[in-house]
Amino acid sequence: MPDETESKSSTYTDMRSVYMETRFRMERKHSEWPEEFVILSAYATTGQTWTHEQNRTADRQLEAEMRALGGWLVRIEGYSPSSGHCEPSWATVMPLGRAIEVGKRYKQDAIFHVHDEKLTVVYCDGRRPSQPVASFLSRLDGRPNESDSRDALREPTL
Repeated sequence: MPDETESKSSTYTDMRSVYMETRFRMERKHSEWPEEFVILSAYATTGQTWTHEQNRTADRQLEAEMRALGGWLVRIEGYSPSSGHCEPSWATVMPLGRAIEVGKRYKQDAIFHVHDEKLTVVYCDGRRPSQPVASFLSRLDGRPNESDSRDALREPTL
């Protein structure tokens, strides 16, 4: 039987591979992205099972908190192409440190951070280093037929 250290290491490795394959999609196409933003979810964290209602309640609370802050907010869904698992999430402009605190409050293992189009996994516990993933736009499905140029990442005008 594996000891606790081996089990945690195995879970970390398994989750790292899940984060590394994550893709994103949206109901409505969105062609303009800020230079820097985070992607947050309030759904059940790794290893936990919540009812549909518990997930929806947590998601509504996160949405209300983000809307109260004002600013840019976009609904986005992270999903695994291999397992089909998906999580409704929110893309928003927020300092990374604050986003990590929000992630902790919503019991998240990690959040995604995008800066200059580079997608990174940032672990909320601070014990593991952030992991570069890929270009954000290369992981965004259903985006408009535009080049993946930095123009697509320009701050939206309000």
